[in-house]
Amino acid sequence: MIFPLLAEAATQAVSMADKVAIVSSTAIAVGIILAAAGLGSALGWGMICSKYIEGIARQPEMQPKLMGQMLFTGGLMEAFPMIVLGMSMWFIFANPFIGALG
Repeated sequence: MIFPLLAEAATQAVSMADKVAIVSSTAIAVGIILAAAGLGSALGWGMICSKYIEGIARQPEMQPKLMGQMLFTGGLMEAFPMIVLGMSMWFIFANPFIGALG
């Protein structure tokens, strides 16, 4: 009578340890992903703005056209961290890996 209860308790303990490992690993991975997305966006903005200034220095009459292209490309670059943030929230709040444990 006691042995089946002990076996069930041991199975639940392993399952809880697995869930803790998955949740903690997911939190670390989400932090790394968000940091990389923010860093990539910041570096991209820096490159876009430097090329914009170089383009204006070469051809000042192209400034309005270059500004429009710079802002459009920068907007696309700003969307990337927001998409990554949404995916990260999905992994934190609706973690698909915990459901695989059963």
